[in-house]
Amino acid sequence: MHHLMFDVDQTLVQSFKFDEQCFVAAVETVLNHRIDRDWASYPHVTDSGILATHFERSGLLAQKEVLQAKVKQVFIDNIKQYLAQNPAKPIAGAVELIAYLKQRSDIKISIATGGWGETARLKLASAGIDITNIVLASANDHSHRIEIMKSALAKTGADTNVRVTYFGDAEWDVKACAQLNWDLVLVGDRVAHPVNVPDFSDLEQVLNLAGLYKHNAATS
Repeated sequence: MHHLMFDVDQTLVQSFKFDEQCFVAAVETVLNHRIDRDWASYPHVTDSGILATHFERSGLLAQKEVLQAKVKQVFIDNIKQYLAQNPAKPIAGAVELIAYLKQRSDIKISIATGGWGETARLKLASAGIDITNIVLASANDHSHRIEIMKSALAKTGADTNVRVTYFGDAEWDVKACAQLNWDLVLVGDRVAHPVNVPDFSDLEQVLNLAGLYKHNAATS
């Protein structure tokens, strides 16, 4: 059985910009200072991983647990407020792709995001992407992206030797998939990768790149 795993921001939902703004604002509100937005400079580009590094750089490790909880809650509130006024938009074809894959009995799917689970679910719901009964692993599970991805796979009960194709959009996705020896389909044009799609509007192209074929989901 083939396993397809998806990132959230800029992979399923057009959310990278406002997610970043809400996160940075939450840090500034709680800590009263700015955070370095050069995300590539962080060893673990996840919400919890970024904060852990920022606390270390700022000499705040002793208060890590309390401060992270406060930042997380303000961030969740920021996302809720933003989405109330500006509903999230899905990446083209994402709603249809997930709905189609959910009906296929020969494919397992999961979501692995570097964001926190609460905000990921808010964004997905706002964008109209139904993830009912889909496993979601996040920065709630681990601060390291690779461990989050492994957690998503484990939660589905899949064999560790199963073939996995990950859909992501950023350089850290490329690095993680290389370390895990997983296939990667890059969504969008943030980074260069030989296997890529602009979005999910061409279902057959997406399935072909994942090494699958299209057939009637109802008879899977």
